[in-house]
Amino acid sequence: MKKALGAVAVAAAAAIALSACTSGGNQSALSTGSASGTISYWLWDANQLPAYKQCADDFHKANPDITVNVTQTGWDDYWTNITNGFVAGNGPDVFTDHLSKYGDFVKNSQLLSLDDAVKNDNIDLNQYQKGLADLWVGQDGKRYGLPKDWDTISLFYNKDMLAKAGLTVDQMGTLNWDPQSGGSFEKTIAHLTVDKNGKRGDEAGFDKNNVAVYGLGLAGSGASEGQTEWSWLTETTGWNHTDKNPWGTHYNFDDKKFQDTITWFHSMIDKGYLPKLETTVGASMPDAFGAGKAAINANGSWMIGQYYGYKGINVGIAPTPTGPDGKRASMFNGLADSINAATKNPAAATKWVEYLASPACQDVVASKAVVFPAISEATDKAAEAFKAKGIDVAPFTQQVKDNTAFLFPITENAAKVDGIMKPAMDAVFSGQAPASSLTDANSQVNALFQ
Repeated sequence: MKKALGAVAVAAAAAIALSACTSGGNQSALSTGSASGTISYWLWDANQLPAYKQCADDFHKANPDITVNVTQTGWDDYWTNITNGFVAGNGPDVFTDHLSKYGDFVKNSQLLSLDDAVKNDNIDLNQYQKGLADLWVGQDGKRYGLPKDWDTISLFYNKDMLAKAGLTVDQMGTLNWDPQSGGSFEKTIAHLTVDKNGKRGDEAGFDKNNVAVYGLGLAGSGASEGQTEWSWLTETTGWNHTDKNPWGTHYNFDDKKFQDTITWFHSMIDKGYLPKLETTVGASMPDAFGAGKAAINANGSWMIGQYYGYKGINVGIAPTPTGPDGKRASMFNGLADSINAATKNPAAATKWVEYLASPACQDVVASKAVVFPAISEATDKAAEAFKAKGIDVAPFTQQVKDNTAFLFPITENAAKVDGIMKPAMDAVFSGQAPASSLTDANSQVNALFQ
């Protein structure tokens, strides 16, 4: 799950680097045997709040000496509060952590390692989806989170618009793409685009300056990760964000394969098949879809509930297109729960993190049909819960089963990388600069690791 990092987050991250107390390394979480007291738990996803409140209540019943206070705030405020809390010493005991963040937290000694707790309390790391537990091992070889859920990317589409355009569900499930011609994916997007006079994007007389329905929605330029914007296409060309993952030290935004893909994206905007970048500022791509202003949205599995919650919109889910290599691709992101190194109650915090990562809590999360829990069996239960609501989530889960998912790029300096790449990508998507300008931005990014 992701959002773009804004200037506030970048500034806050810089403040941490200057102000954080580093006492010679990250400490370890304590044994949970005598845990008691009240602890705080923060998360950002409002859709998941009911599930975790239930987990907190169930946990308290099983551990009456420990009370968990759950707080939810939106993404931007969430990270501002986290970073400021670390500096001020009043942050949460436990919080939902993100792969783009924890590297810098570890660097500044702001997280407790969980290795001793995992060993002493016999936590089975093999119960999670393959690879998830490994994502939360830092460069120092220590573990800083226990997996909570995972996500991939698929295409949400308007079934009624598809039918009206004479396209079939089978066609949506077998789209192909390449950065030169755009493949059947571009043809589909063009045909689903309709101007205010009823002309489709592939018809003579189409007015690209007066579009009623865009074939594909746009959330933004994607900054450095492009999780929902373009990563599911760039990776099909053989391109990778970094030289290795996790903990790469060299980014590849200067690669021709990447720049060709971004050039294609801008051409789609220029043709009128996608909204202009400036129209996305302060707007919601899902809400535009819900208002009937876009036929297709590429988005993450954490958004399933929102897309299926729009009244009057008949929603379908299709897999991402196959690329030049003949395969699909989807970024595989996994969240975890981490412990603030400044917690005054590490034993209770550890016990809560272990509970969050256990079947007892993840089965509750699965039953709510909001996200895919990290535990493999809980993932299956979530798929069944979605099915009971009439939602086929196979396009999301198949990427994992087919091994076509790739890891979210994990590096240090993530906020600084985004701070460089967001304006650079914005310039390209808005037509102010060619994709070749990303070569200079890439040099600035790589200088951070020298």
